[in-house]
Amino acid sequence: MKDEGAKGMKKIAVTIAREYGSGGRLIGRRLAEALGCSFYDKELITLAAKECGLHEDFVRAMEDRKTSGFLYNLYSTYHELPIPEQVFIAQSNVIKGIAGREPCVIIGRCADYVLGAQENCIRFFVHAPLEWRIRIVRDEYKEGTGELGGYIRKQDKDRASYYNFFTQQKWGRAQNYNLCLDSSIGIEASVRLLAKFAEEFAAQLG
Repeated sequence: MKDEGAKGMKKIAVTIAREYGSGGRLIGRRLAEALGCSFYDKELITLAAKECGLHEDFVRAMEDRKTSGFLYNLYSTYHELPIPEQVFIAQSNVIKGIAGREPCVIIGRCADYVLGAQENCIRFFVHAPLEWRIRIVRDEYKEGTGELGGYIRKQDKDRASYYNFFTQQKWGRAQNYNLCLDSSIGIEASVRLLAKFAEEFAAQLG
């Protein structure tokens, strides 16, 4: 079944950007199963580490960081590129390689921007009301302490800052995506909706 689904997707690359706690990662994993294709999230850290020759823990720590123009100028006096940029480029190369060889679902890491010029790329953005996300973070992720609303907003702010810096686009802006989905309709319902969109998208490619 998996091989048949993957064949039907014709190397479609599904990218999922998401608000923190919206369940985007859960949806992405189940979507990959539904489509019969590969799923990439934290696996990209390992692959990017090999690409740029850095330790996985270091790449993980750099993922959410960016450099200001001042730090870039200061650092580039001694190095060609700052480490965060090296990590971003390495991950971008890995993402392009994956999308070029197999149908896949890729979570976050600006993949929608990295693959934006490719006709086989589907760009989803998953969001949800704060109350829904608090429940997901508490019950599914089991992360955060104390007042979860503030914790979630901080995660969103960091994601937006990273995305906006490296892409020069606005994180979550509807025009940057093929479809924006409110996941509070339910995880399984979200998966069905996105799977249907992906199937229709693949059919349009011929």
